[in-house]
Amino acid sequence: MYIVVCYVTYLAISLAVTVWVARTLRRNGGSFLIDAFHGNRELADSVNHLLVVGFYLINVGYVALALRTSVQVADARAAMELVCEKLGLVLIVLGAMHFLNIYVFSRLRRRGQAELRPPMPPDARIPIPSES
Repeated sequence: MYIVVCYVTYLAISLAVTVWVARTLRRNGGSFLIDAFHGNRELADSVNHLLVVGFYLINVGYVALALRTSVQVADARAAMELVCEKLGLVLIVLGAMHFLNIYVFSRLRRRGQAELRPPMPPDARIPIPSES
């Protein structure tokens, strides 16, 4: 009976944390994307949504794959240890995904800012080769 409690607890907490992190990334990542796409809110929202969907697919897939265990759960202590071990791995994966999203957002933002800079100063002159 302990194993069923472990599975339900693991799924409930893992999925709740995944949803919370995804919502946080969607809400706070939007401003980076709007900046990266030069104020094009529609494109930024679309990319943000696609990133969140990918985040959900990867994390929920991992949670589902990590559910299986061969550990025999004979008492409450073993149940707690199993749930904590599985949740710890999920939190590490979520943290890695969070940093990956931050990296992607910063690269998009940096690329967007680089596109705004002129290739040379406005008062510079391009030398014309002389025809000799």
